[in-house]
Amino acid sequence: MGPYVRRVVSRAPVTAPGDVDAVAAYARDAARHMARLAPAARADVLDAAGRLAQAHRAEFARVIALELGKPLRDGLGEMDRVADTFTVCAAEARQIGGEVLPVAGWRRGIGNTALTYRAPAGVALAITPFNAPANLLAHKLGASFAAGNTTIVKAPPQAPAVSAAVVALLLEAGAPEQAVQLLHGGGDVGAALCALTEVSVVSFTGSAATGAAVARAAGAKRLVLELGGNAATIVCEDADIAAAARVCARTGYTNSGQSCISVQRVYVHRDRYAQFLEALTAEVETLVVGDPLDPATDVGSMVDEAAAERVVSWAAQAVAGGASITTGGRRDGATVYPTVVAAPPADAFVVVHEVFGALVAVLPYDDFDAVLATCNDSRYGLQAGLFTRDLGRALTAWRELEVGGLVVNGSSNFRLDHVPFGGVKDSGFGRESPRLMIEDFTTVKTMLLRGMSIWGEHG
Repeated sequence: MGPYVRRVVSRAPVTAPGDVDAVAAYARDAARHMARLAPAARADVLDAAGRLAQAHRAEFARVIALELGKPLRDGLGEMDRVADTFTVCAAEARQIGGEVLPVAGWRRGIGNTALTYRAPAGVALAITPFNAPANLLAHKLGASFAAGNTTIVKAPPQAPAVSAAVVALLLEAGAPEQAVQLLHGGGDVGAALCALTEVSVVSFTGSAATGAAVARAAGAKRLVLELGGNAATIVCEDADIAAAARVCARTGYTNSGQSCISVQRVYVHRDRYAQFLEALTAEVETLVVGDPLDPATDVGSMVDEAAAERVVSWAAQAVAGGASITTGGRRDGATVYPTVVAAPPADAFVVVHEVFGALVAVLPYDDFDAVLATCNDSRYGLQAGLFTRDLGRALTAWRELEVGGLVVNGSSNFRLDHVPFGGVKDSGFGRESPRLMIEDFTTVKTMLLRGMSIWGEHG
């Protein structure tokens, strides 16, 4: 059901419980086939996939807009990232290798040689979210394919057509059919797949609660979990207030705020608080809200009306606690008008929990060390932003903030797809960048050569 057009825009067959065993059996044989595909061949396919993603970006963006209400300009940007992601995965595939270990540095190792290489893990399971269905699938599927695995993809129910199109794109680029299986369904299907003994590694992106369920279902498997956040951005007194407000306005409502690193909590030094709040509100009011298929639209709809109602109700709760709304605070169906909540109480839902919607909370602070502690007073720790000209403050924040990444002179909502990305605490573990994901999707195999040494054989 397209949340903006309010009609069915795509259909997919739901996986039946009995299908999971057939999926597992196919994956066992497919893994052996994929392991024989040389890294250069994998890289060539991924390079071709990157070119195809760029060539078909407009068609993909339209499907994303229909299925999710995500504006065309955001969908086009996502497809640019898909192209980059596949291309980076190709480059990393060409770098997969191993080591000659210095065993002769210890007496028991004299006369021997030891070597390692990174072998495919075998069967990878990728469970993807709705908010960036093309690029986050490209990360998981691209890295797993680069590593030489077969991949089972469990698509988000809200984006079946986009997920199928990404899989089809990799196959069109030349990947063998054994490379991937695409399944549709809800949490029961995901749990059954996680429990498969054939699966060696599970890569999941989604909420913290669902991530915990994935971990329980998977048991003793390698896990890469990229979970939620309630990202903080700090605006210091020496910041360029107009620039900070402009960046926070543009990155707080991208995809209606449905991003784990979307700007949610903005802490502004009290001396500049009123100036920032006024500038942010003015910037937000210039955002164009409307049809996601209109190229001029900045903010489309959220994923469904229930999500939109949650955001509006949380804003009302903050107002009941003493906050004020400077703009927004209402919805039309699944579309939430960009909302700014000023000075909510510290225990308000918009501060404590993950909003994952078109709402930004702005709060004053007085002391830099104290605001760092306030930012850390959260169950989440994915990414933070900091606006300052003081390098010392930047280094202090990098050291003290309990997050996986810090963006200096930018908001929390910025990512380069070839740079390590991930969180701490309830924001998950593992890092999503092609190089590090390939490490998660491979296993180190060692060979010891007894009585054969390249180091010299005498002690």
